[in-house]
This record gives sequence, structure tokens and C-alpha cells, in this order.
Amino acid sequence: MSPDRPTARPLSPLDFQLVLLRRMADHQPDLVEDARHRLGVSIAEMREANRRWQAMAHSPRSRGAAQRYRSVLGAPETAVRKKIGDLECDALLWPVPLWPDLRFEALVAPGGAVWNEWLVRAPGAAGPVLRTAGDLVPWSCTVDEVARAFAPVRPMEGTAPTRWRLAFTPPGGQPHIAEFTWGLLQRVQLPDTRP
Repeated sequence: MSPDRPTARPLSPLDFQLVLLRRMADHQPDLVEDARHRLGVSIAEMREANRRWQAMAHSPRSRGAAQRYRSVLGAPETAVRKKIGDLECDALLWPVPLWPDLRFEALVAPGGAVWNEWLVRAPGAAGPVLRTAGDLVPWSCTVDEVARAFAPVRPMEGTAPTRWRLAFTPPGGQPHIAEFTWGLLQRVQLPDTRP
């Protein structure tokens, strides 16, 4: 490396929050703008954090996703063994200061592969009461909370990586689709019924 070229600082938990926000900006630009101001960063800094994250994730020398999260977020706040169906994994949880009642969760399989990575409600934190589609306010709830409140739901393919969709019908209502980014609700829409 050239002596006059500065060394890039390591990615930080703040940078990771900017990565989360960058993907959410497609659906909730106003909420992202408010969050960015609360964090005291510019649009250029948000884009740069995302660029560096993507470069790290797609580098030929890239570590596995679990190691990447540990290198950026530090040691997990909590690590618990979880059983999902017949499969066991480790659920690693990190705090996300922008959303104090949420945690970033990585589900890590035996051998180190990350099966899933998203925001979940923090252990012991109360989630919102969800009874109607009107209760589904952007950034208020997670995939799991909507799935439990409106069971049975139908998982649908997301429109991009880190995105999920759930089809559900609230009691006495019509079908809806809830869209999530990094596991956090972004919007709720009626399904497209065009032929």
C-alpha cells in the first residue's frame, strides 16, 4: 500500500446500521432520512458504509457471514441454542442502538454457515399489539411477530436479498401482503389482482 494512501478504518456497528438503512430506503425513505439525521451521518457516508460492506461480503478472501458479523459488531450480546423443526442452530444476537427493542439475529448452523440474518424483538421487550392490518405500522414489528399475529401466513419470495414477504388475511378482512427488509416491517399492501 502506498504510504500516502490512508488505511480504511474497520467497519463499525454504526456502519452496520447504515447498511440496514440503505436497503430500507427503497421503501421508507422518510424514516431512513430521520434515522440518518439521528445518527449524524450524511447520505454519502451511508452509501460508503454500504459499499464497504458489500465489498467485504463479496471479497474472495471474505470470511463466513458469522465471522463478518463478529468482526463488525463484536461479540454477540447473547448466544443461544435454537431448534427449528428438526434442525439445531446457534442464535447470535447483537444490539442495534437505532432500534433499542430489537436485536440483529444470525442463525448459525453447525459448521458455521448462516441460515438467516434479520432483526428480531429483543428478549423480554414487549412487541406491538397486532390485531388488524391497520396496526402494521412501518418499522413497528418483525416477520415473526406478524406471522404469529395473523397465522396462518404464507411466506413469499422477497424482491431482493434481505427482503421477505408474508401473505396473510386479518380476521374479518381481505388478503394483504406485508413486506420486510432485514426482518423489519416496511409496508403492507393489498395483493395485485390484475390478470
